[in-house]
Amino acid sequence: MIILKKITILFLFYLLCGQTILAQTILIDPGHGGEDKGAKSQPIGVKKYHIYEKELSLQISKRIYKKLSKKYKVFLTRSVDRSVSLQERANIAEKIKADIFISVHINASPTGKSRGFETYYLDNHKNKAIKKVEAIENRNLKGEAFMVHRILTDLVIERTTSTSKKLASSIHGRIAREISKSYGITNRGIKPGLFYVLALTKRPAVLLEAGFITNKKEIKKMRSKNYQERFAKAVAIGVDNYFKKLKRESGNKKQPVLF
Repeated sequence: MIILKKITILFLFYLLCGQTILAQTILIDPGHGGEDKGAKSQPIGVKKYHIYEKELSLQISKRIYKKLSKKYKVFLTRSVDRSVSLQERANIAEKIKADIFISVHINASPTGKSRGFETYYLDNHKNKAIKKVEAIENRNLKGEAFMVHRILTDLVIERTTSTSKKLASSIHGRIAREISKSYGITNRGIKPGLFYVLALTKRPAVLLEAGFITNKKEIKKMRSKNYQERFAKAVAIGVDNYFKKLKRESGNKKQPVLF
């Protein structure tokens, strides 16, 4: 009888552990917010109003959140228009023990001619064009804080780059399949980048640039419900495929937080 009870307890423990192993946690990060409006569109319409990156990134992030929530434990760094520092975003990732971090942004260029979507993962590089994008996204870090985060970045790169690159590849590949041909938006590829919001989270992370807010044709597409839904669907499928691949590679064991 005692042996039977022990077996029952072990079996229940196994079931509970199995549920924990499969409960992946995702943090979706709508870029910018509050006073930090991010990039802005060219003047639109007769009234010459502008659309801001913080608005589109939140709209798209909410759609991604809704789709992923059907299967995973998902959180947003912000669900309304409010300011959230890079460190706060990282703190949320740590608090919820996120398995992956996805930061959603909208690109911009001075000429308004640049177009396309691209995906970044944390790594070193020497690309001058990418450094311009980094300068925009990292602009809130200065002086000593910049140096501290630069050192931290090198440590995180050693531990997360390989996995982050796999995540980027899975998501970006699906976006290309869903968006590129259907909407005629250029695939700008998967790229390494030193984005401190990715470094501070200290876990597999990617930064998505959904298109160019300064391109009149692309801003029109990105504002549409259909585009946002297709983009969100692509991200959700990409994430799901990523976790399925990890499951196959690790024998159904949950990937640990790396720090």
